Amino acid sequence: MRVVIDDNSGFCFGVVRAIGEAESALKSRGEVYCLGDIVHNRVEVQRLQNLGLHTISHSDISSLMGHTMLIRAHGEPPTTYRLAEASGVEIIDATCPVVARLQRRVREAYAKMCSVGGSVVLLGKRGHAEVVGLIGQVGDDVVVVESEAELEGLNYARPIYFLSQTTQSIDLFNRMAERIGDSMTEGVEFTVDDTICRRVAGREANLAEFSQSVDVVIFVCGRKSSNGRVLSEVCRKANERCYNIEEASEIDPQWLEGAESVGICGATSTPRWLMEEVATHINNL
Repeated sequence: MRVVIDDNSGFCFGVVRAIGEAESALKSRGEVYCLGDIVHNRVEVQRLQNLGLHTISHSDISSLMGHTMLIRAHGEPPTTYRLAEASGVEIIDATCPVVARLQRRVREAYAKMCSVGGSVVLLGKRGHAEVVGLIGQVGDDVVVVESEAELEGLNYARPIYFLSQTTQSIDLFNRMAERIGDSMTEGVEFTVDDTICRRVAGREANLAEFSQSVDVVIFVCGRKSSNGRVLSEVCRKANERCYNIEEASEIDPQWLEGAESVGICGATSTPRWLMEEVATHINNL
């Protein structure tokens, strides 16, 4: 049986950068505190914890005087930086540059909409770390929508500035933009700002093609990964014999029965070493 790993899968640039910052800081400091899981992958988080990276929540910041705190790729709202400064906490800011640019665009969009009595609408997952950081740029005064059904609640008689969380589906964003545009009152301003990261979004087409090239797909990602849910569904649509796992021990040998080829791929939060571990496990079955 042929086992192949998708070369386009694995950590995105932002995650690679954040983990590199963490590893560098751990070598020099021995101990670093990360605000939330550095990546939505339990196995990778455990690896870094063994090196001295402690995962904390916002409620812990005020007790970290004199310590170092890493802000992960997802970014944070301004309130987090102010709290850390007031608490005497050193910050390593590993916010992904793509997310940082989007934060600025949210602030700019909000200023524009305030001047014309409109609203900023963001396609994103409520409660997701990136979304919390984005809406926090403007005091949470952003309308977050997760699906086309939620567009019913928008006020189409006022201007709308529509943008997206960086890891959302391009197809969904375009469908929603078209639907909003069709619903706007004639003459009312509507701005579409496609802020989806192409380094991530481009993986959808690649994964679909990869999934069709093998008999069975093993998609590796953490259960907390929002990006993983989107990309695994892309794989499943392309190949119904697609199975999600978090680590190699979860593989059921029955999934592979009759297969001549198995493809291993993953989310932007999936480390290459973990996919290689899964490949080794399958070869040893």
